[in-house]
Amino acid sequence: MNDASNDLQGEGRGFQFPCHIEITAIGLMEADIPGLLPTLFLQLGLEADAESINARASSAGKYVSVTMRFHAQCRADYDAAHGALRAHPAIKWTL
Repeated sequence: MNDASNDLQGEGRGFQFPCHIEITAIGLMEADIPGLLPTLFLQLGLEADAESINARASSAGKYVSVTMRFHAQCRADYDAAHGALRAHPAIKWTL
Protein backbone atom coordinates (compact mmCIF):
# COMPACT_ATOMS: atom_id res chain seq x y z
CA MET A 1 0.00 0.00 0.00
CA ASN A 2 1.17 3.49 -0.70
CA ASP A 3 1.01 6.34 1.81
CA ALA A 4 -2.23 7.72 0.33
CA SER A 5 -3.96 4.35 0.80
CA ASN A 6 -2.73 4.17 4.36
CA ASP A 7 -4.16 7.62 5.05
CA LEU A 8 -7.59 6.53 3.78
CA GLN A 9 -7.53 3.54 6.13
CA GLY A 10 -6.48 5.66 9.09
CA GLU A 11 -8.03 5.75 12.51
CA GLY A 12 -11.38 7.53 12.70
CA ARG A 13 -12.32 6.94 9.08
CA GLY A 14 -14.99 4.48 8.02
CA PHE A 15 -16.33 1.63 10.11
CA GLN A 16 -14.19 -0.40 12.47
CA PHE A 17 -15.74 -3.88 12.70
CA PRO A 18 -17.10 -5.37 14.86
CA CYS A 19 -19.19 -2.40 15.97
CA HIS A 20 -22.62 -1.10 16.86
CA ILE A 21 -24.16 0.89 14.00
CA GLU A 22 -27.35 2.90 13.70
CA ILE A 23 -29.53 2.21 10.71
CA THR A 24 -32.54 4.24 9.62
CA ALA A 25 -35.50 2.90 7.66
CA ILE A 26 -38.11 5.22 6.21
CA GLY A 27 -41.42 3.70 5.27
CA LEU A 28 -45.18 3.89 5.34
CA MET A 29 -46.69 4.79 8.70
CA GLU A 30 -49.28 2.00 8.60
CA ALA A 31 -46.59 -0.69 8.15
CA ASP A 32 -45.40 -0.63 11.82
CA ILE A 33 -41.75 -0.13 10.87
CA PRO A 34 -40.70 0.09 14.58
CA GLY A 35 -42.06 -3.43 15.14
CA LEU A 36 -40.74 -4.70 11.82
CA LEU A 37 -37.05 -3.80 12.24
CA PRO A 38 -36.22 -6.14 15.16
CA THR A 39 -38.05 -9.00 13.42
CA LEU A 40 -36.13 -8.55 10.17
CA PHE A 41 -32.81 -8.39 12.02
CA LEU A 42 -33.66 -11.54 13.99
CA GLN A 43 -34.37 -13.34 10.70
CA LEU A 44 -30.92 -12.27 9.46
CA GLY A 45 -29.29 -13.52 12.65
CA LEU A 46 -28.15 -10.00 13.57
CA GLU A 47 -28.20 -8.63 17.10
CA ALA A 48 -30.62 -5.70 17.15
CA ASP A 49 -30.98 -3.28 20.05
CA ALA A 50 -34.77 -2.95 20.15
CA GLU A 51 -34.51 -0.57 23.12
CA SER A 52 -32.66 1.94 20.93
CA ILE A 53 -35.56 2.35 18.48
CA ASN A 54 -36.48 5.96 17.82
CA ALA A 55 -39.40 6.74 15.49
CA ARG A 56 -40.37 10.08 14.01
CA ALA A 57 -43.41 10.70 11.83
CA SER A 58 -43.27 12.88 8.73
CA SER A 59 -45.06 16.22 8.87
CA ALA A 60 -47.98 14.86 6.83
CA GLY A 61 -48.09 11.60 8.81
CA LYS A 62 -47.74 9.34 5.76
CA TYR A 63 -44.19 8.15 6.51
CA VAL A 64 -42.19 7.26 9.58
CA SER A 65 -38.42 7.38 10.04
CA VAL A 66 -37.15 4.67 12.39
CA THR A 67 -33.59 4.49 13.70
CA MET A 68 -32.21 1.46 15.53
CA ARG A 69 -28.76 0.28 16.59
CA PHE A 70 -27.47 -3.17 15.71
CA HIS A 71 -24.25 -5.11 16.10
CA ALA A 72 -22.30 -5.81 12.90
CA GLN A 73 -19.44 -8.29 13.00
CA CYS A 74 -18.30 -7.31 9.51
CA ARG A 75 -19.17 -5.26 6.44
CA ALA A 76 -21.30 -8.14 5.13
CA ASP A 77 -23.63 -7.78 8.15
CA TYR A 78 -24.01 -4.06 7.44
CA ASP A 79 -24.75 -4.72 3.76
CA ALA A 80 -27.19 -7.54 4.61
CA ALA A 81 -29.12 -5.26 6.98
CA HIS A 82 -29.53 -2.56 4.34
CA GLY A 83 -30.40 -5.14 1.69
CA ALA A 84 -33.11 -6.78 3.81
CA LEU A 85 -34.67 -3.44 4.68
CA ARG A 86 -34.62 -2.20 1.10
CA ALA A 87 -36.20 -5.46 -0.09
CA HIS A 88 -39.20 -5.03 2.19
CA PRO A 89 -42.16 -3.48 0.30
CA ALA A 90 -43.13 -1.10 3.13
CA ILE A 91 -39.66 0.43 3.41
CA LYS A 92 -38.89 3.12 0.88
CA TRP A 93 -35.38 4.29 1.90
CA THR A 94 -32.55 3.39 4.26
CA LEU A 95 -29.74 5.47 5.70
